[in-house]
Parts: sequence; C-alpha cells; structure tokens
Amino acid sequence: MLTRVDAQVRHELPQESPEKPDPGDCHGCQELRRAEAAAHERRDYSGATDCRVLLRRHRGGADCSERRGAE
Repeated sequence: MLTRVDAQVRHELPQESPEKPDPGDCHGCQELRRAEAAAHERRDYSGATDCRVLLRRHRGGADCSERRGAE
C-alpha cells in the first residue's frame, strides 16, 4: 500500500519526456510517438513505456519506412 509520501516521491521522480514526431519518420513511427505523448499526458507512464518498446520493435522490423530509407 502506498502512503501519501510514497506517492509524492514517486510523482517527483524524473520521467523520460516523450519524443516529438520527426517529419522524416514513417507513419508507424509517428503514430507510436503520438500514442506515447498521449499516455504521458495522462500520466500513464507504463503505457508510455509500452509505446517506446513498440517503437523500437517497429524500427527493427521490415515495415518501417524510415529503416528502409536508411538502407
């Protein structure tokens, strides 16, 4: 059970700020970045982390146009 102090300390911990969409990103990358930003605004830090993981997986896959353009 979290006490009030625990909740305050947890809230004050620095959080990674979501990356803003880059105009050169592919559509999938942009969607995941928007979802991350929306989760961050809702203070759903677990959801924001999920979006970052999905973005890394997306970039590692063959369907990322940003990756294809770099090859």
